[in-house]
Amino acid sequence: MKLTLLGTGNVTGCPVYGCDCLACQRASLDPSKARLLCSAVLEVNGQRILIDANHPQLQTRFPAGSIDAMLLTHFHMDHVQALFELRWGIAEPIPVYHPDDPLGCDDLFKHPGLLDFQPARQALHSFSLAGINITPLALNHSKPTLGYLFASENGRIAYLTDTLGVPDQSWQQLLRHPPKYVVIDCSNSPLHRSGNHNNLSDVLELAHALPDSTWVLTHIGHDLDEYLMQHPNCLPSNVLVGHDELCLSL
Repeated sequence: MKLTLLGTGNVTGCPVYGCDCLACQRASLDPSKARLLCSAVLEVNGQRILIDANHPQLQTRFPAGSIDAMLLTHFHMDHVQALFELRWGIAEPIPVYHPDDPLGCDDLFKHPGLLDFQPARQALHSFSLAGINITPLALNHSKPTLGYLFASENGRIAYLTDTLGVPDQSWQQLLRHPPKYVVIDCSNSPLHRSGNHNNLSDVLELAHALPDSTWVLTHIGHDLDEYLMQHPNCLPSNVLVGHDELCLSL
């Protein structure tokens, strides 16, 4: 089982248009430090599962027939925007698993095209896909949002974005079934607080409570990147800064 982080940025990505902070200057000069919007792809048992759909070269990166299914965390535009073009493609239907949000995003439900929207997933109601067990985990966000706990015979990976903290029922599931890797929303530096996203202090508290897991930061804003540049030794050994194209394998 391999999870590749296609993008690790928050809604603005990095560099941010018009910004001259240290992180944005670095990303402008060094493309390896740039961040696309947050999404990922899981490859397991010969199948490919896309997690959110916002990659700017999605159709080039994943030609017709190469996506076996999609998991959506939520229906905010920055996580589903590539679906609006993809849906009118000429290809076999793609099963799309998603949280229970009747509003969806714009007219995706009304005009799905090749997107085969499955019945809404419910938190803690596990299902099988590509030969592995997937448990949806409720998250704290401004729209109905699910994280996902992937369990194969080789171990577990959790993918948790977008969220502020982790709801108790979801946290208890992680404690009962500790993942090898937890990919976690960490949008802001400790100097900034958001009502819908973790900052670094929030994540460090979670990582301290589940120390045997490796915590991988994603959905990263440029202010956090700048903070990490200025405080290079602030992370414990079980917390890693994610970057675009990072692969986590079990």
